[in-house]
Amino acid sequence: MFTGIVTVVGTVASVDATAGGVRIRIAAPGLCLADGQVGESIAVNGVCLTAVVISGAGFDADVSRETLRCTAGFEPGVRVNLERALRLADRLGGHLMSGHVDGVGVVASVEPAGDNRVCWFEAPHEVARYVAVKGSIAINGVSLTVNEVKDMLFSVNIIPHTLAATTLGALTAGARVNLEADTVARYVERLNAFGAQS
Repeated sequence: MFTGIVTVVGTVASVDATAGGVRIRIAAPGLCLADGQVGESIAVNGVCLTAVVISGAGFDADVSRETLRCTAGFEPGVRVNLERALRLADRLGGHLMSGHVDGVGVVASVEPAGDNRVCWFEAPHEVARYVAVKGSIAINGVSLTVNEVKDMLFSVNIIPHTLAATTLGALTAGARVNLEADTVARYVERLNAFGAQS
């Protein structure tokens, strides 16, 4: 599990084909991996990946074809938001996230709002139904609060700290982003579906 509070921004240093997908090397000089262990989970742009090698200032992870199919942002040179898995003693500053991306959205617009930015995103149908005003959503692994919803579109307000500490400050219209809906919304839908059958 993760919180959506990004620890550091890293870079996809290399991508090598494997039998089941690709192996990526993440350069993460600011990420504290002194106690890191092979097999631990690290969120890369919101995608939960398993560290298979930890060395120097970074780690390697295998990405399956299925993950590549339903996510974005694993090309060489791409800057990525990183977060190590939540420990039970950690503060929960964002919202609980699984690191299982629900779909890829597209940036519809980016507008300045003082020193903040208001970004509108178009979500695929399978994600849009879970997006609610004042609800939580993860965008490239960053926990954010939804401001407005219009059909398949939703907006968030991004504060200066988040713009500086994550990759969201570089977003432009047309960019593809990983979206993870609030887990609570999925459980509510499932409960309602069972209620309708009884």
